[in-house]
Amino acid sequence: MELSNCPSCDALFVKNKFRDVCDACYKEEEKKFELVYQYIRKRENRTAVLSQVVEATGVEEDLILKFIKTGKLRTTQFPNLGIPCEKCGKTIREGRMCAECKNSLQSELKHHEQDEARRREIEERDKKGAYFTHRD
Repeated sequence: MELSNCPSCDALFVKNKFRDVCDACYKEEEKKFELVYQYIRKRENRTAVLSQVVEATGVEEDLILKFIKTGKLRTTQFPNLGIPCEKCGKTIREGRMCAECKNSLQSELKHHEQDEARRREIEERDKKGAYFTHRD
């Protein structure tokens, strides 16, 4: 546990792994969560997209995204809700990046590792071919 300022209201509070805001803001977040949950629970709203939920409930998009990221809102129950890929912004259901961006990043990383291995190999070869003599 650590002492921290609430990111919402700047009040001092004891931060822990379960809450990243003060008690007052947490209670406010819970009220907003109930509002969002009651809205999307209705059969006609289950397929709502994020912008529709924001417009209908008045709850900030960032807070709804927080509910999704922390698992309070499960995307398995609400098929059109998701979070944006951190690289391209495409809506995804889990993780931090979409499959395309993840594959692209892995490919770039593999290419970089191959370049590094080639560079080390050349350095080693150059070290073996060079020798030094000592002159007095």
